[in-house]
Amino acid sequence: MIDFGFDKILVIGTVALIVIGPEKLPRVARTVGTLLGKAQRYVADVKAEVNRSIELEELKKMKESVETAARDVQAAARDVESSLQATATDLERSWGGMGEGAATALEAPPSYPEYRHPKKKWRIKQGATPSWYKARNGIRTKALSGAARVARYRPHKFN
Repeated sequence: MIDFGFDKILVIGTVALIVIGPEKLPRVARTVGTLLGKAQRYVADVKAEVNRSIELEELKKMKESVETAARDVQAAARDVESSLQATATDLERSWGGMGEGAATALEAPPSYPEYRHPKKKWRIKQGATPSWYKARNGIRTKALSGAARVARYRPHKFN
């Protein structure tokens, strides 16, 4: 915006005071302030729109570069797939010439050990901690009822 110094603003204010008069000066100052605010908001909106359009162009460029990279990767994958197929056909041809005895020996399924269920009974808990240890350290072995819990934690009366 236009850059005013202090002396220029002082001259403009005195001229406005003389021309407009002291009665109408506050209303004119409010109007000028609102117009300046509207102008600043308009400039800010224009800047934001320009920034958005620049970011959109950058995103479009990035999208195009990613798409070209994806096409290159797909082409490379097709090349690898075709080379694997060629290698597989070569192997099949070479295996076909080995004879039937070698083919049957290679096709025998591997033997794995048979699965056995561990026969664990998870519902039956066998405690490894002895009861004398639990009694000495105050570990609960039985659930308390509500009334027993209230009675246990009730404060003692001092006589």
